[in-house]
Amino acid sequence: MGTYILKRLLISLPVLVGITIIIFILINVAPGDPVTGMIDPTLGDFSPELIVRERAKLGLDKPLPVQYVLWLGRVVRGDLGYSLISRKPVAELIGHRIWPTIRLTLAALLLSVITGIGLGVFTAVRQYSWADYLLTFLSFGAVSVPGFFLGLAFIYIFALKLHWLPTSGMETLGQPASMWDSLRYMIMPVTVLGIGSAAPLLRYARSSMLEVLHQEYINTARAKGLKDWVVILRHAFPNALIPLITVVGLRLPALFAGSVIVEQIFHWEGMGTLNITAVMNQDYTLLMGLNMISGILVLSANLLADIAYALVDPRIRFE
Repeated sequence: MGTYILKRLLISLPVLVGITIIIFILINVAPGDPVTGMIDPTLGDFSPELIVRERAKLGLDKPLPVQYVLWLGRVVRGDLGYSLISRKPVAELIGHRIWPTIRLTLAALLLSVITGIGLGVFTAVRQYSWADYLLTFLSFGAVSVPGFFLGLAFIYIFALKLHWLPTSGMETLGQPASMWDSLRYMIMPVTVLGIGSAAPLLRYARSSMLEVLHQEYINTARAKGLKDWVVILRHAFPNALIPLITVVGLRLPALFAGSVIVEQIFHWEGMGTLNITAVMNQDYTLLMGLNMISGILVLSANLLADIAYALVDPRIRFE
């Protein structure tokens, strides 16, 4: 297994470099730059010479390949640089925001896996029943509804009308931190983020389970007189779970992308809101650091999914 993991890590390095190159190009071809974004037009007239000097101070006057090589050289040494706007270390800014995002994303992933796969198995076992039709209809609806609309609807219903949950934030100001207080603030963003991933998982789990339930060994197990729940849990479900591991691993990038909108709606102080702030301020260094860390997290999740896939399926061997 160690050799396999080492090979995957070596393969991931050029992939990560490719991701950073694409992000670097997209950032720099966008209109504007941090210097013009930092200038307040109400404070007076700023000459083009001043803008040129400021760009030179930030190193933005160099050719793009040179800028990228200089940035990559700092990253190899463990230095993500400084924010062009706040002048704070990028590693420090990301360090304060990464754990709230990971907490939100993992909670949403856990919710989507339990709900999506559980309901998918239920609909497969109860195929063509009213529950199957209802859950199928709801899953299509959940996929179709945008996350920002669902988030605003949750705020309106559960916070403004019913007063059950807080509208936004991560904790109650002026009160000592507690687990229950944190959970109250997590319920809505985790649910909104989890619903978007639970719906496709339900469809995949239903299809996978139906395919397994029609296999000959399932009919043999039932012919031996085994109870239905034993056949489903011990014989059908483990085999239906194998293709779902890959699907779950691929849902993590979608959760990271969705967390940007969800964090903004619920004012969750994570990497998503920091990413939007960096985009609005055209903070190139911070954007590169955020996207590189996101790429590392996604590649790590895919590696874990491959390892879990091989552990669940005994036919697969690490090479």
